[in-house]
Amino acid sequence: MIKILLSVVVALLMLGCGNAKLSPSKKTSEPAKAKVKIKDVKKVTMKTAKKRMFQTVDTLDAVLVQDGKNHSSCAICGMNLVMFYKTSHIAVLDGKPIQYCSIHCLADHIQEGAELENPKVIDSVSLKPISVVEAYYVVGSKVHGTMSRVSKYAFASLDDAKKFQSQYGGKIMDFKAALEVAKEDFAR
Repeated sequence: MIKILLSVVVALLMLGCGNAKLSPSKKTSEPAKAKVKIKDVKKVTMKTAKKRMFQTVDTLDAVLVQDGKNHSSCAICGMNLVMFYKTSHIAVLDGKPIQYCSIHCLADHIQEGAELENPKVIDSVSLKPISVVEAYYVVGSKVHGTMSRVSKYAFASLDDAKKFQSQYGGKIMDFKAALEVAKEDFAR
């Protein structure tokens, strides 16, 4: 989403800066507003939209559990939960739901001493939260990870995990093993 926005802004600046002219009737140093063709903006937007990250989903497909102003941001790093939704984890802390952009941030919070209850992960296929105990994680695939160079995606079924693994590689493991891999990020 950020890449799309930046591409549109850059396109607008490039289109606008080349066409900006001073009006001869005005005696001001401010340039006149540039005219931007909507079809030019659509081309940039459609081109960059095809490059959407695997982790990203449409806002309507995301289950966000936190309340308040920052309900769509990771509780640890502040990253956008919709943009990094397929690696998102959910838990309960002090009776309130909390959401993380990744198992990396979940591991970070646990290492800081957070006592989490009922941890869940987003199933990469159905986009619904599932218990981490029932999830099959594919760790180290070719698909980019979130907050880590080693990707970690979860699936509700072993068949879905194997299908993802056959296409993108990686190793299938349970939550405990995936969490240990995530903790290795902090040992470096």
